[in-house]
Amino acid sequence: MRAERLVNLVLCLLSTRQFLTAERIRGIVPGYADAPNDEAFFRTFERDKAELRDLGIPLETGRNSAFDLTDGYRIARRDYELGDVDLLPDEAAAVALAVRLWDSPELTGAARGALLKLRAAGVDVDERASAAVEPKVRTSEPAFAPLLAAVQSGRVVRFDYRRPSSQDATRRTVEPWGVVSWRGRWYLVGHDRDRQAERCFRLSRVVGAVEATGPRDVVQRPPDVDLLRVVAGGERETPPITPARLWIEHGRAQGLRRRSTVVDAMELDGVPGDVVELDLVYPESAATWIAGYGPDVVVLEPDTLRKTVHETHLGAAADTARGEMRA
Repeated sequence: MRAERLVNLVLCLLSTRQFLTAERIRGIVPGYADAPNDEAFFRTFERDKAELRDLGIPLETGRNSAFDLTDGYRIARRDYELGDVDLLPDEAAAVALAVRLWDSPELTGAARGALLKLRAAGVDVDERASAAVEPKVRTSEPAFAPLLAAVQSGRVVRFDYRRPSSQDATRRTVEPWGVVSWRGRWYLVGHDRDRQAERCFRLSRVVGAVEATGPRDVVQRPPDVDLLRVVAGGERETPPITPARLWIEHGRAQGLRRRSTVVDAMELDGVPGDVVELDLVYPESAATWIAGYGPDVVVLEPDTLRKTVHETHLGAAADTARGEMRA
């Protein structure tokens, strides 16, 4: 009922150019007329205004003329509506990669819907541009959807869980804080009521159905908890920085340029470009990212990164050749 009332309030304030007083809104918007008295109405209305502002909806306050005795409210369309969506080619490729990332029925529909909206807005999102990078995260575990729903609704969950050292499953009751991915696997992080401690659970070891129990909004993630650090433990300690120097053709690889600093200009095989420097935390993963730019980017240093990118290019060329032979 509250969500429906908020939607009706937004539609009402969007459809008028005048400021509407609280009493006028009370008579127009369904849901407010049910208030038993004036005090109850104004409490509800104040909460709704605060929630709209928290959601980022620009609620204006003012009066239509100097003769008005009370303030009114409206929502200006120019501030509410989404502006033109303008993505750079690299950003559009990232969107396409994100769409390819999800293969669960629960998330595929939302991802495809977002892609259609971008295309309807005139953004050219070419899914083939992300073909050089293959997403590794899969959401095929049956426990993914009910656990994610429990996190979003703030409900306690119960499930049978099999430890790696045993084939027998034990019943767990968990306050779920979040579902995160680490090295291609999905984990639930939360408070284990049976152990009275913070725990993480690999979704592939959840046996049978997940049961959500109790009222909604009773579970909240502690603000100081890093979910990924709970899963990764010491493995997530930041490795040493690897400096790299790259050559980028003029006007190309804007996504890479945003992360780097231009230090020189240089022609490579007669093609003008820039020499850039950037610090890499995970050079192995960056090699695939850099290789995706093809001939627009050439690694100058370090030599190990240059060889890895070159081998990635050779592998892509071999795959293309095999596909052409089969065709």
